[in-house]
Amino acid sequence: MRLGERQKLIVVKKVEFGVYLAERQDAGEKDRVLLPIKQVPAGTKEGDKLEVFLYKDSQDRLIATMRQPKLMLGETGFLRVAQVSRIGAFLDWGLEKDLFLPYKEQTKKVHENEEVLVSVYIDKSSRLCATMKVYHYLQTNSPYTEGDTVTGTVYESSDNFGVFIAVDGKYSGMIPRQEAQGNYKAGEELTCRVTAVREDGKLTLSGRQKAHIQLYEDAESVYSIIEDFEGVLPFDDKASPEVIQREFGLSKNAFKRAVGHLLKEKKIAIKDGKIYLL
Repeated sequence: MRLGERQKLIVVKKVEFGVYLAERQDAGEKDRVLLPIKQVPAGTKEGDKLEVFLYKDSQDRLIATMRQPKLMLGETGFLRVAQVSRIGAFLDWGLEKDLFLPYKEQTKKVHENEEVLVSVYIDKSSRLCATMKVYHYLQTNSPYTEGDTVTGTVYESSDNFGVFIAVDGKYSGMIPRQEAQGNYKAGEELTCRVTAVREDGKLTLSGRQKAHIQLYEDAESVYSIIEDFEGVLPFDDKASPEVIQREFGLSKNAFKRAVGHLLKEKKIAIKDGKIYLL
């Protein structure tokens, strides 16, 4: 009998409070699992086969249910936070007992009613739990190819590697460090472009469009932010990369290209180390 999965088991004994299920008709008591009476389909008799999901109840006993959980063992998806406690969070996964998300498996602080991206695993105590560290659970058989536009959720960032993205909540993707412009937060949803599909099936992503498209978007963004400065930006394209990154979320080269485009369009002017809207 497999914890965290759906499987077909045989009804080996009927009792007042439910039916016992097992893999074989002659299974001993230790190899049986209870399906509570309120879950037993009408007309069920000994020898019938029922497809059930196995998990553990509040007393840590293996128990069966006819319900389909929102996620099964090894699967990744979004679940709603039903409760936050001093030991962790509990997620609504469609069963009577909520799924436990320990604090050590959280990549950020979670809040009630928030939707969080998690995978289901078995902990050291042989219980089903959730983790927000989903890297090893994501699939690598996505239908996407180079040039496709995809939507994904940030689940982790690394100064050494880049920004890790769960594409469609289930496929493995990453924005490389040199491509990752701006600040990314766990749980943030992004639209990205697939720049490569690696040999292992993982997706290499870019948060930026192709250069000729991105130029117009960057220019519009720069123009809008200068408007927020009441039409006068207190520095020009010679500012430090850190200042440009902080104010615009752009690399210095991307900022210079955007400023150059706006100059060509006669929308701005540069004077005395400042940029003015025309």
